[in-house]
Amino acid sequence: MTATTPIAPRRRTTTLLAATLFVAVAALVAPAALAQQAAQRSPRVGYIYPAGGQRGTTFEATIGGQFLDGVSVAHFAGGPGVRATVLDHVKPLTPTQAGILRDEMRDLVERRLASLRAPAPSRGATRPATRPAWTDADDKRLAAIRARLAGYQGRPSSPSIAEIVRVRITIAADAAPGARELRLGTPALTNPLAFVVGQLPEAMEKESGRPDAPPAPTDLTLPTVVNGQVLPGDVDRYRFAATKGDRLVFTVAARDLIPYLADAVPGWFQATLALYDSSGAEVAFADDYRFSPDPVLFFEAPRDGQYTLEIRDSIYRGREDFVYRLSAGKLPFITSIFPLGGRPGVATTVELRGWNLPVQSLVLPARAEGTYPVSVQLPGGLVSNAVPFRVDDVAQATEVEPNDAPAAAQPVATLPLVINGRIDRPGDRDVVRFEGWAGQRIVVEVVARRLGSPLDSSLRLTDAAGRPVAANDDHDDPGSGLLTHHADSYLTAMLPASGTYYLHLADAQGHGGPEFAYRLRVGPPRPDFELRVSPSAVIARGGATVPLTVYALRKDGFTGEIALSFAGAPAGDVLGGGRIPANQDRVRVTVTTDRSSPDEPLPLRLEGRATVNGKPIVHPVVPADDVMQAFAYRHLVPAQELVLAVPGRAQGRNQPKVLTPLPVRIPAGGVARVRVWVPPFKRMGGVTLELDEPPAGITIRAVQPAGDGVELVLQCDATKAKVGLAGNLIVTASADRAGKGKAATRPAAAPQRRGPVDVLPAIPFEVVNR
Repeated sequence: MTATTPIAPRRRTTTLLAATLFVAVAALVAPAALAQQAAQRSPRVGYIYPAGGQRGTTFEATIGGQFLDGVSVAHFAGGPGVRATVLDHVKPLTPTQAGILRDEMRDLVERRLASLRAPAPSRGATRPATRPAWTDADDKRLAAIRARLAGYQGRPSSPSIAEIVRVRITIAADAAPGARELRLGTPALTNPLAFVVGQLPEAMEKESGRPDAPPAPTDLTLPTVVNGQVLPGDVDRYRFAATKGDRLVFTVAARDLIPYLADAVPGWFQATLALYDSSGAEVAFADDYRFSPDPVLFFEAPRDGQYTLEIRDSIYRGREDFVYRLSAGKLPFITSIFPLGGRPGVATTVELRGWNLPVQSLVLPARAEGTYPVSVQLPGGLVSNAVPFRVDDVAQATEVEPNDAPAAAQPVATLPLVINGRIDRPGDRDVVRFEGWAGQRIVVEVVARRLGSPLDSSLRLTDAAGRPVAANDDHDDPGSGLLTHHADSYLTAMLPASGTYYLHLADAQGHGGPEFAYRLRVGPPRPDFELRVSPSAVIARGGATVPLTVYALRKDGFTGEIALSFAGAPAGDVLGGGRIPANQDRVRVTVTTDRSSPDEPLPLRLEGRATVNGKPIVHPVVPADDVMQAFAYRHLVPAQELVLAVPGRAQGRNQPKVLTPLPVRIPAGGVARVRVWVPPFKRMGGVTLELDEPPAGITIRAVQPAGDGVELVLQCDATKAKVGLAGNLIVTASADRAGKGKAATRPAAAPQRRGPVDVLPAIPFEVVNR
């Protein structure tokens, strides 16, 4: 099953002002307006190649995208030590442009031939023979045209990656290895691209240069990382030497680099790995790793010799954004840890399983609540892959075998409790026994797949007689990002009677093994929440206002209000409508940027506060992007930073202000009036104020001039908006703009262009009784 997030309703309910209404636009026109105007043509990037590099190196990379006019900077998030310089931006040729270039190339070639055929001046001649001039500049121009036309002939297969930006990337020798996020800066910021800082030597795939001949295998010296691209029907082959007993690990990063290809099916590059010995016999194959589409291949060499590794798409698709990073060698790789978590403030010893690991166990230091990466390091400094480890403030216990049936069930004396266990073998099941009373609310949750375990849990709650009380197989977790199979179980039940109850936990497919670990939480509800904010980039000129959406991922029945604020509040930036009302899962807020914000993109941090059972809880708001898969399912994919970009000149001195006390109380079935102050104004006709994505039943009934501002008359339809509904109203202004040219020279009938001019700060509201 796939988690989904609700698709927001479209903008509706507008009120047109009279053409004579005075509206403050001198200070309003711009960023929010520009951001909305650009929404349909927002800059996007589809791939970077290579998608990473070794520490201490400088190299050029190619980025494919769309609507990248004005690209000037490249911004990295995720840590210092990586910087990039934009070298050039090439847009695809149109047929007309290609024809013009072909004509120019023909003229240049003819002139070049004429210069070669013309006789050279004879020795001793009093007048030199005339020879057509041919210069170095002509040579360069001819080469440039040929390159452009060659690019036109081999233009990308999708418009979404047709524009090319070349960048020069420098990675410092002391840069921390791991994932970064790269965005290009045009007048706006692009979506993020994954970029990896590596430790191993890096190589690039080699093509044969002949479309009718497959390339010979590229020779590799292990360990190494190979960067490649798979084009239609492409198969990349790499040859290396191995010694008997070498424990080799081959990992591919493909979907990890580019999660979804919107116009490709199945939606991402599905890489496969096949390994052949010197006789051409296949000795190993992998097309995934557990529940990840990116394959990992483990191989212990049976003899000395040459081996060939082959990588391709599973159904022989390909194009420029089928980018991969292939890591190969005697690499350390953790396949599982046990237990999967521990308690805050307590050091935990974990058992390690995997390949080429320097130790079999590891003592993890005491940590606060949260999820942390666990990895190991070889003596030479090479770091393994990272696996997650969960720290929860709940009492912990370890599963005790045998516990396969109710008669041998593991007893639980005190709740709440987290049991760390494993489905040790195929067909294994673990049973837990606890005492409950009538009317007691019980929550049972399995955390396994979300911590990298292959377990596909199935959970049943029965009474002492074996009668079912509740059951669950898969439970959607909208906070799990790109996880497409929500295989962890969750159930909540009101116990029907006092007595003994049994929890039965198994793998839904009957699988099992040492790596099938889990954390089983049993006890009363623990109300809590997580927060996401989308999009992960805020683009606005200084002093402008832009909307964001904050999602509350509520847990164990938490329904309370959540207060939002900046963490380490940046001076001058203002958060509007910073409150998620009780019982609501999303709210739209606004950010008004500081007029003095620098040109460089800056990270913003938001946090949410709530009180649960008298205890204050503070959680960060995780930046995320709303990504659609298969034209239906939406995922909130976490990003490393919420980035604020403030391009161009700042806005006017003052921004509109809501003068009415907040929140605005709108009577069910009635109206409420909101006064908005606006800065010094200028006349503009055909102005429209709109509610952007309003809740059903809330509309703008009228807009009236009011002193040095306007008054919004909000109406509530009591059949659609019930008492208690609360949230924020986002009001946008758009207006008719005259066409280009001075008024004296513009035709009287010149068409008007309608466009947005601003966003007002969020207006909190509540629907109340009349």
